[in-house]
Amino acid sequence: MRWKCGKKSDNEKWVDLTDGRYLLAGASDGSAAVYDVQCPARYEGNGLVAKHEKIFVIDKQHEQGHKYAISSAIWYPIDTGLFITGSYDHFVNVWDTNTTQVVVNFKMPGKVYRTAMSSVAKSHMLIATGTEDVQVRLCDIASGAFTHTLSGHRDGVMTVEWSNSNEWVLVTGGCDGAIRFWDIRRAGCYLVLDQLQTQLGRRPPVLLQSSLKGSTSKSIPDQSSFLKARTPQKKSAYGNGTKHTSIHNRTKSSMGQRQHPGMLSSHDRATAHYGAVIGLKVSEDGMYLLSAGSDSRLRLWDIGSGCNTLVNYEATRLQMSKGIQLAVTQDSSLVFVPCMTTVKAFDIWSGRTSMTFRGHYEKVNCCWFSSQDQELYTGSNDRQILVWSPSHPVHAVEDERGGEVLMSNSDQDNWSD
Repeated sequence: MRWKCGKKSDNEKWVDLTDGRYLLAGASDGSAAVYDVQCPARYEGNGLVAKHEKIFVIDKQHEQGHKYAISSAIWYPIDTGLFITGSYDHFVNVWDTNTTQVVVNFKMPGKVYRTAMSSVAKSHMLIATGTEDVQVRLCDIASGAFTHTLSGHRDGVMTVEWSNSNEWVLVTGGCDGAIRFWDIRRAGCYLVLDQLQTQLGRRPPVLLQSSLKGSTSKSIPDQSSFLKARTPQKKSAYGNGTKHTSIHNRTKSSMGQRQHPGMLSSHDRATAHYGAVIGLKVSEDGMYLLSAGSDSRLRLWDIGSGCNTLVNYEATRLQMSKGIQLAVTQDSSLVFVPCMTTVKAFDIWSGRTSMTFRGHYEKVNCCWFSSQDQELYTGSNDRQILVWSPSHPVHAVEDERGGEVLMSNSDQDNWSD
């Protein structure tokens, strides 16, 4: 299926989580449009290509429309009565879908890069916003005010993502290369991911390591009592030595005492990527986090331990100047990543390229996977939204000479547009 979007590039899209029927797309010309993915307007190419028209569009001519590019467009998770757009004009707008009027808006200190709402929240209606400012702001739809300001990043915040298992946990990725975990009920972040901290051969922070060496040189019994006094009766998952357990728990203890960032300065400056973090996606079970960086690296993180799992994803090329939207299958077996003019599907656990989707003519910015229909939606600077679905037993495609060729599943990939 092939859809026409705005006059300029499609920056982000989102299919509603309730009906799985309405696709919301934001474009770089400042327009936002809604499509019905179940009712095509017409068919082309002997009935093989379904064309969809906009149900409605909000553009610059709208009295409350955005003046610059829309960088983020999301549905309200509970129903399709509201949707949220964030723009380079520094505003986050909450729209009434039925009246296409702004219900409430929030003025940000800089360009809005990303917005997100928790799909599991029952106690709050907060919009997390990442902007070119160093602080992450949480906007409350109910009150129309900012409720939290999260400080810790040293540069703009390119992407934000809520946990799929805990309504209070927020993950943010910054232009400083850092990925931070926040419990929004607390003052500071409780975890900064370090690409050098892996499940194999973890090393303690330099300051703690040197202090332990000093205590070791005195006497072993003293060191043992020193560790016991500070170690809860809980076994660590980081190794078989008491020393590692002590270090981890001491760090956790200091996190509770210090307001910001709640850890040693050496750990606070840890980076997840050599460059900006441009994309984040939490697995459906909430146990793993996928990150993409402007260093053209993908990384898989164990959220429970905060460790880099060292999955070696095959070489790829990612955008460097703007954020991208990743997508994951419901069983967390594949991750879909916009890679310049293509979209690549990687096996999450092995890092191998499972398939490559080619169809766009310019850079792809975003993708969305529908677990209900098993379809992949991709948006690009070529102003097209393509829908990729699993192929049928026999499928007609156009060959290089303009003729049609019937292909079976054994002759092609499992997906087609």
